[in-house]
Amino acid sequence: MELDPIFLSRLQFAFVVSFHAIFPVFTIGLAAWIALLEILNFRSPDPVREKLSQFWIKVFALVFGMGVVSGIVMAFQFGTNWSNFSYAASNFLGPVLSYEVVTAFFLEATFLGVLLFGREKVPRGVHLLAACMVAIGTFISSFWILSANSWFHTPAGVELVDGHFQVLSWTQAIFNPSLPYRFAHMALASFITGGLVVAGVSAWYLLKGRNPRSSRMALKMTVVMLAIATPLQLFVGDLHGLNTFEHQPIKVAAMEGHWETKRGAPIVLFGLPDGEAEKNHFELAIPYLGSLILTHSLDGEVQGLKSVPAEDRPPVAVVFWSFRIMVALGLLFIALSWAGLIQQLRGKLFDSPRLLRAMVWAAPLPFVAVLAGWFVTEIGRQPWIVYGMMRLSEAVTPSLTGWMTLATLIGYVSVYAVVFGAGVFYLRRVIMHGPDPIEPGKGAGSARPKRPLSAVNVDFDDQPQPARS
Repeated sequence: MELDPIFLSRLQFAFVVSFHAIFPVFTIGLAAWIALLEILNFRSPDPVREKLSQFWIKVFALVFGMGVVSGIVMAFQFGTNWSNFSYAASNFLGPVLSYEVVTAFFLEATFLGVLLFGREKVPRGVHLLAACMVAIGTFISSFWILSANSWFHTPAGVELVDGHFQVLSWTQAIFNPSLPYRFAHMALASFITGGLVVAGVSAWYLLKGRNPRSSRMALKMTVVMLAIATPLQLFVGDLHGLNTFEHQPIKVAAMEGHWETKRGAPIVLFGLPDGEAEKNHFELAIPYLGSLILTHSLDGEVQGLKSVPAEDRPPVAVVFWSFRIMVALGLLFIALSWAGLIQQLRGKLFDSPRLLRAMVWAAPLPFVAVLAGWFVTEIGRQPWIVYGMMRLSEAVTPSLTGWMTLATLIGYVSVYAVVFGAGVFYLRRVIMHGPDPIEPGKGAGSARPKRPLSAVNVDFDDQPQPARS
């Protein structure tokens, strides 16, 4: 039986990237949340807030470690499975990935130890600096990675000479046309992911009657942030879509399920795309709305999939449905966050068990939305590895066989299943344990100078209380 090494290499890389992507998108948002807690605690020491920060730092360290381990493997695949591409794009990819290591990874590695172990060993200002530097480092890292990935989609500042990309302008290559939109989209996705996880865990504690003050504190902060970030993500996503329509119209055609190039194109709400028949079955559409959204004109022209040969089209059904899953979840997040904000303004947020349960169930959903978004972005780029310039068939390692790729794919799945299973098991134990109880008589950071306990506004309802007469 003949196995396709290109398909299996794509599947292997997709698996590794999908596994890895859920960790950075969480840690970026979580690092910003921890930095905010540390800033507030530096200005106004509060032992409950400090214990809350300590708890989420534990979660961050575990998820950060899993992200680093899973991310290193991706770089190896450029050499093992995509060596032609690695050689062709080395003039650009090599320096950009090196910049990520030098400017971001070193920064995170330097200050992460201080953040994890330095609370009682360094001045409060130094510990605050460490929290901020780790948060900044995660954003710098995402900038370089997204710059490289965006270049795959909107290559700029290069020319292809004898199968090798020559950089003509580093500014144009790094700040390629899709980078601003993709970076903003991913940053907001990180905030939303971190916020929904924190909100879900806090809501679960409240439903169980545990850690009431720290959970209320966390839930109030995240609900406000989510009420701002989720509709803003809808706006940024629209700008990203317009940028994609300009530079990758066939990807947008797959996202929207448009087969024919037409003016006054509808927006397809539902349908079953059929690549062989080149049409949608059971289509439900709203006339003219597609053109209005994409061109801001009721009779604007929208390019269809049939405008290019079949071999130049991405797998339509996967892109079509992944896009709808992402958008549907985004709308759900807006509704949930605004329901939480309304209940908070009414003073009933903590007394709404159905809303709290909805937040608990929503906690894993942003990871689904992120993966759906990645599927739209990456599968929608097919059959190109560098859009319009290099195909996947030109990028794969020449000596690679299908059986070799299948063997490594099985190995990756097996190892990652063990790593992920162990990580989730330990993460569950950390969350089940919750924030450490506060020792009566201690303020925010017992090993450093602090205000008297009476001046800190301490509420010890996050620990077991003795019976009172």
